[in-house]
Amino acid sequence: MEINTFSGIPFEPIMNPTLVERNYFISQVPEIIIELRNIVKDLTSEQLQCSYRPGGWTIQQIVHHVADNNVNAYLRFKRALTEEEPIASSYDQDAWAALDEYNHLPVEDSLLLIETLHRRFLTLLNSLQPDDFRRKLRTQVLDSITLDIALQRLIWHDRHHIAHIRLAVAEF
Repeated sequence: MEINTFSGIPFEPIMNPTLVERNYFISQVPEIIIELRNIVKDLTSEQLQCSYRPGGWTIQQIVHHVADNNVNAYLRFKRALTEEEPIASSYDQDAWAALDEYNHLPVEDSLLLIETLHRRFLTLLNSLQPDDFRRKLRTQVLDSITLDIALQRLIWHDRHHIAHIRLAVAEF
């Protein structure tokens, strides 16, 4: 199974994934940090300030965004496992990207956060039973979704932004 990593592909969930499909998505969690690290490891400070499109976020902002989004996803996941269909809070990602930390914090800080968070997330995901993935949370964008869909969305989101970084790097 291959996840389309082109940045323009909209999210289309598998509504009732098989165990094999679910395990595939879970196996992608540790791959995200490896891929991110490989893409940005040799970039200069100037290159990290490049964008994949005019007016788009810089590579540095994207890395920090992926970290913040993953923190939010992890917390939403845990809430869905411990509460009955909680409302997943939303945030203004563009406002977050405009905060000083996105422009001044080294990407390594967010890479370390993602790496640590993904170890915890992977441990959590591997401890779940199939019925746990049917638990739900409510979002402003997707309405009521299962944890199966939330997991797919997380992987799609990260791959979507990795594609943005690849587009920016291709311009060097």
